[in-house]
Amino acid sequence: MLFRNATLADDRTRDVRIEDERIAEIDTDLSPEADERVVDATDKLLLPGAIDAHVHFRQPGYEHKETWASGSKSAAAGGVTTVVDQPNTSPPTVSGEAFDEKADYARESLVDWGINGGVTAEWDPDSLFSKPVFALGEVFLADSTGNMGIEADLFADAVERAAEEDVVVTVHAEDATLFDDSAKERAGDDYDAWSAYRAPEAEAAAVERALEVGGDSTAQIHIAHTSTPEGADLAHDAGASCEVTPHHLFLSRDDYDELGTKGRMNPPLRSEERRAGMLERLLDGTIDIVATDHAPHTVEEKDASIWDAPSGVPGVETMLPLLLETARAGTLSYERVRDVTAANVAEIFDLPQKGRVDVGNDADLVLVDPEASREIRGEDLHSNCGWTPFEGRRGVFPELTLVRGSVVYERSGEETEQAERQTEQFGDAAGENVRE
Repeated sequence: MLFRNATLADDRTRDVRIEDERIAEIDTDLSPEADERVVDATDKLLLPGAIDAHVHFRQPGYEHKETWASGSKSAAAGGVTTVVDQPNTSPPTVSGEAFDEKADYARESLVDWGINGGVTAEWDPDSLFSKPVFALGEVFLADSTGNMGIEADLFADAVERAAEEDVVVTVHAEDATLFDDSAKERAGDDYDAWSAYRAPEAEAAAVERALEVGGDSTAQIHIAHTSTPEGADLAHDAGASCEVTPHHLFLSRDDYDELGTKGRMNPPLRSEERRAGMLERLLDGTIDIVATDHAPHTVEEKDASIWDAPSGVPGVETMLPLLLETARAGTLSYERVRDVTAANVAEIFDLPQKGRVDVGNDADLVLVDPEASREIRGEDLHSNCGWTPFEGRRGVFPELTLVRGSVVYERSGEETEQAERQTEQFGDAAGENVRE
């Protein structure tokens, strides 16, 4: 395949040739070769595929919420070409046997994948690390979905083992001892009670604890879904990496009236002031990456009180479109979008063949028309859950997504007398384990 006149994230216009799953040439005025598909990319952006370092594809155990097939389809349609799945499935990924079971499902993925190992009282590190574990995490420092919160001694042991195995430790940082139990007295239809209960101070305290343990080790600590400026600043100042989710960038407690229990997640939505502070830190480089914490539940499961509904929202398909819309509005640069969704992720998690449009890298590529903004609607997305917390907002979605040179998603429009009709096509399963 040959892309002609593509605009790269740094605003250069180049031709990009793909051969044998890799980027073979980047230059101007490349001549098409025989039997080569030529894509006219004039006035379009060619970006490295996004790497979502935090998804819950729910399989095995919760297939009614998501599967590797449906989740990766959603990823491909959103420009995500690599996903990293978290361990709180059933069974949890805490042993080599559980890893192999999940890997069998992951081979149905359209996109490349990694699998994180979990840490519980029942984990079996010897058998787990006999497998190509992507990282440890998300390691819960609080009771959360799946009841995987762990004690300090076990966390310290896990950090030491991660250092020996040279893998990153991804931490869910909330200190449950600082949750505000008085909020439980509020009614189940008082949706803001969830944010009041899981207080922001609980995040900062847990980040400090994780960094203190990590500071005594050579292990790399990565703070997952940081939701407060205080937590992000602590991680950054200590030299740890951290991520923010789209829902903590673009939603706040002010959105509960519209979202209801669809706005329940862990960590919870924060104040509008803190939300704005997180966006500022994404812009100035304090926050390293964006990851979705894609955690789908069905509409029926979410239709409960704020105390009974499950925590989590879908997001793998809307992350890159929301960030591209923010760049279209002039708030973010396209280089920054590239960095927080691809280049920085590849650097943190040691994926040297991914994350940039460079000769020799995997041809994980996303082609977008930067002006093709459209309304986000749950019915148009591909996750099993069928809804989105970003209903009615706008995003810039891919026209073409490639994984190692293979087209896994393609959208084309045809002008009619009434409106533009969109057609979509997905490729065959192409995903591989990025650690093998």
